[in-house]
Amino acid sequence: MIGTRRLGGLEVGAQGLGCMGMSQAYGVRDNEAESIATIHRALELGVTLLDTADVYGDGANEELVGRAIAGNRDRVVLATKFGIRRDDEGQQVRGDAAYVRQCAERSLRRLNVDHIDLYYQHRVDPDVPVEETWGALSELVAEGKVRYLGISEASADTIRRAHAVHAVSALQSEWSLWTRGIEDEVVPACRELGIGIVPFSPLGRGFLTGSITTVDELPADDMRRNLPRFAGGNLDRNLRIVEALRELAEEKGVTAGQLALAWVQHQGADVVPIPGTKRRRYLEENVAAATLELSGEDVERIEAAVPADAVAGERYPAALARTVGR
Repeated sequence: MIGTRRLGGLEVGAQGLGCMGMSQAYGVRDNEAESIATIHRALELGVTLLDTADVYGDGANEELVGRAIAGNRDRVVLATKFGIRRDDEGQQVRGDAAYVRQCAERSLRRLNVDHIDLYYQHRVDPDVPVEETWGALSELVAEGKVRYLGISEASADTIRRAHAVHAVSALQSEWSLWTRGIEDEVVPACRELGIGIVPFSPLGRGFLTGSITTVDELPADDMRRNLPRFAGGNLDRNLRIVEALRELAEEKGVTAGQLALAWVQHQGADVVPIPGTKRRRYLEENVAAATLELSGEDVERIEAAVPADAVAGERYPAALARTVGR
């Protein structure tokens, strides 16, 4: 078992499970039975925090998670999100009060539960004051439909403004050896306010495992084909980073992915990464990293092998980059 950590007032397993890839982003939905078996295995291993969102698979991911946890609701800390929607013009962000309530009611139905344990604002709407969004969220807490609140990919200032309306229990943002932008301002703000940190893509969207050497190996509908860090010369430069990580991992008898994930786990007792997978064997590899001991020297060597400024390419294309860090 992996032990527990706290996200604000919420106690969860020290590592969570990101469920997005079971329904979108990294190739076709190929095996729902295996996805559900992966969720069940996660619970057996002490992974209690399951992470989904209304936009994943246009609601299909919430439905899948709902089916998987039927009969196990009391063992699960269920997290979902609202605020991103897709239309013919692409990805949009919405945070007005009426939409908050509408999304929560729909998520409750899809998940087939009477409350959400951790409800995140997925992205910050630049046209709606965060105080309006969080006023609506606080009403959902008062009504018992939501227990705790979180925010995703927000700036330190926005986090402070939201927290002034209602306690923020968790920040979910990308954090890994190759994405460290939250370290200067956002992480200190969270720690000042007692907010837990939930890193998504702690394995660099799978790249830090060393399993991706060319985008030609990825499914045609895999989102990584469109990410700058996986493109052309950027990919070649980033592969050298993974090779350096692999050499260190071999010294410890673990995989590059496990070492990268262990680095995230060691960023603090308030950090609960949510590596995503839809297969039990990768889940078990990830969970093993939660108990991997790293010395101070180990951490220094890892960070020297994968310096933050050595990563080539931006996180997102310009259209998506505009929605983060607000």
